[in-house]
Amino acid sequence: MAMHPFHLAFPVHDLAAARAFYGELLGCPEGRSSPEWIDFDLYGHQVVAHLAPQEARHAATNAVDGDNVPVRHFGVVLPMDEWESLAAKLQAVGQRFIIEPHIRFKGEVGEQATMFFLDPSGNALEFKAFRDLASLFAK
Repeated sequence: MAMHPFHLAFPVHDLAAARAFYGELLGCPEGRSSPEWIDFDLYGHQVVAHLAPQEARHAATNAVDGDNVPVRHFGVVLPMDEWESLAAKLQAVGQRFIIEPHIRFKGEVGEQATMFFLDPSGNALEFKAFRDLASLFAK
């Protein structure tokens, strides 16, 4: 099945902070922009930071395998080696995690590497990886 890029728009309190976080820290190339928004290429997907300070905040959580997972979050499923490199890079620069990089559902269907952290506006991101990508939707 061919993968199609998704589009996601999210609120931020400061475009300069979003540019530093997504563009510099995460290495997302910047696309079009205006004084109210910035397009970023997040691993081939279009994510758009919209200036909306009143909407930017960390939200509720649900329990998942012993962690309090932010209900509202987005991210990318990476190959394991890329996930490990990103985790190491974020740890090296002192990125604060809300859920530290670790393996979730050990020994179960759906075993995965995962990490959660917030952007400067409180938007939660999850990056995950599977040793076997075929288990992404396994029951």
